[in-house]
Amino acid sequence: MSAPAIALKQINKHFGPVWANKNIDLTVRPGTIHGIVGENGAGKSTLMSILYGFYSADSGTIEVNGVEADIRNSQDAIAAGIGMVHQHFMLVETFSVLENVMLGAEGDAMLARASEKAETALRAIEEKYGLHVDPHAIVGDLPVGLQQRVEILKALYRGARILILDEPTGVLTPQETEQFFGILDSLREQGVTIILITHKLREIMAITDSVSVMRQGEMVAERETSDTSPQELAELMVGRKVLLRVEKGPSNPGDECLKVSGATYRDHRGVTLLEDLNFSVRRGEILGVAGVSGNGQSQLLEFLAGTLTPQQGELMVNTSVGTRTFLPSTNRDAAAMREMKVGHIPEDRLKQGLVKSFPAAENTILGFQGDVAYGNKLFDLAAIDSATRNMMEEFDVRPPTPELKSANFSGGNQQKLIVAREMMRKPDVLLVGQPTRGVDIGAIEFIHRNLIAARDAGSAVVLVSTELDEIMSLSDRIIVLVDGMITGEVNAAETDEKALGMLMSNAGEEA
Repeated sequence: MSAPAIALKQINKHFGPVWANKNIDLTVRPGTIHGIVGENGAGKSTLMSILYGFYSADSGTIEVNGVEADIRNSQDAIAAGIGMVHQHFMLVETFSVLENVMLGAEGDAMLARASEKAETALRAIEEKYGLHVDPHAIVGDLPVGLQQRVEILKALYRGARILILDEPTGVLTPQETEQFFGILDSLREQGVTIILITHKLREIMAITDSVSVMRQGEMVAERETSDTSPQELAELMVGRKVLLRVEKGPSNPGDECLKVSGATYRDHRGVTLLEDLNFSVRRGEILGVAGVSGNGQSQLLEFLAGTLTPQQGELMVNTSVGTRTFLPSTNRDAAAMREMKVGHIPEDRLKQGLVKSFPAAENTILGFQGDVAYGNKLFDLAAIDSATRNMMEEFDVRPPTPELKSANFSGGNQQKLIVAREMMRKPDVLLVGQPTRGVDIGAIEFIHRNLIAARDAGSAVVLVSTELDEIMSLSDRIIVLVDGMITGEVNAAETDEKALGMLMSNAGEEA
C-alpha cells in the first residue's frame, strides 16, 4: 500500500471565539478524486486554506506522500506539489495564457528565453493532460471554461501532483461542466490526486471516488462514493432530513404584473444583446428564464430592475402602488422600480448585492436607507439593528450578528442576507438571478421554499438560472433565451431537460 497523498491529523483552527476546524482528520488516497462537502461555514475552505498555506493551523500535522510537511505559505505548498484552483480565478485578464502561467515562476532573468522554455513546457503539459488552450490568447477574451483550464495549467506548470479545486463548476455551464469532468478523469488517469470542494451532490456522485462530510467545523463522516447516496450526504451535511426536490402545488396566476413588448438592447459596440423580447409575468406564478450563460439573461434582469435602458420597446409594471409604462425615453432607475414594489436578488452577490466592507446591518438597508422605519436618512441605528436581527432570525443567517462585516459571512449566508433584504418587504414583483449559485444544500432548500412561498403569497417571480434542475422544479412557465432572443416558451410541468436543451441550442424549430 502506498502512503496517502494527503494525511491531515488533528487539525485545529480558531478565528477569535470561532472554532473553524475541530480536531480534523482527513486521508486522501493518491490518484483519486476525493470530495469534501458541507454547508457554507462548515470549515471546508478553512481546512483547504491550511493545506495550501494561506492559514496556519493552531495545532495538528500535515503529511504529503507519507512525509510530514511544514506548510506555512503557498510557496511551501507548491514546493510540496500542491496546487489550488480558487472559485474566483486568480488571473490577469489583460495577460496572455502563457504570461499568466509563467507569472511568479519565470525561472530566467531573460524574459524571451524564459517564455520560450515555458511555452515548450506548457505545450507538453497540455498534450499530456488534454488541456489544450492557445498559449498566446488573451485570458480576458476566453470563455470561463477555458479560463479555468488556465488555472489548472498554472498549477501543473509549477509541478502540482495534488490539486485542490474549490467549487470549480460554480461558474460553468452544463456543457462546460461535462468537459471539465473529462479533464478530471484524464488527470486522475495520469496519477494526479484531486480534492474537490463542492455543494453539488450530483457532481460528487458522478466524479469522486470517496467523500468526506464536514459540519460545524468537524469531520462527521467519510464514505466511498459507491456506498452512499445524495440523500445520505445531505442529511450528514445538515444534521437533519433534507428535501432534495422542491415541493409546490399548482400556481394560481392573477393579473399581469410585468409585460415586456418589443424590447431590444444594443451595447456600446452596437452588439445586440436583447432582441425583440415579448413576454409577461402574472401574480402568483414563477416565470423561469433558461439558457446557457451569456445569452442575454444578465441584461434582461438589469433591464427589468431599472439599471439598463433598451433602445426599443416598453415595460409595463402593474403593482399594488399603481400601473406605469416605461419607454426608452422614460427617466427610470433601480430606485423607481423599488418604489413600484419590485424586488431584485442580483446574479452576483459580491458585485451587485453587497458591499463587503459594510457590516450586515448596513447591507440589509441598501436601497431602502430612506425608509421612515430606518429614520428617514437620519439612520435610527437601534431600528436598523432590530430589523437586521429579525431578518437574520427569519432567514437563518449565521452568525446572527448585525455588526459583523459582510465579507466575514460565508457565501451562503451572504446570499441569505440579500434574500432577506428583498423578500422581507413582500415585493409584488421579485426578480431573481442565480439564487443558489455557490450555496450549500441546506441554504438551497431554504431559498427555494421561500421563493415558492412568495409565489403563493401573490408575487410575480422572474427566475434566471443556468441550473436546469432549478428552473424546472421552481418554474410554472419557462422561456428560453439564445443570443438575446426568446426561442420558445413551455409549461414547466409538460417539458423535460432534453426539450429545454433543444431550445437552448436553438434546435427546437428543427426538431
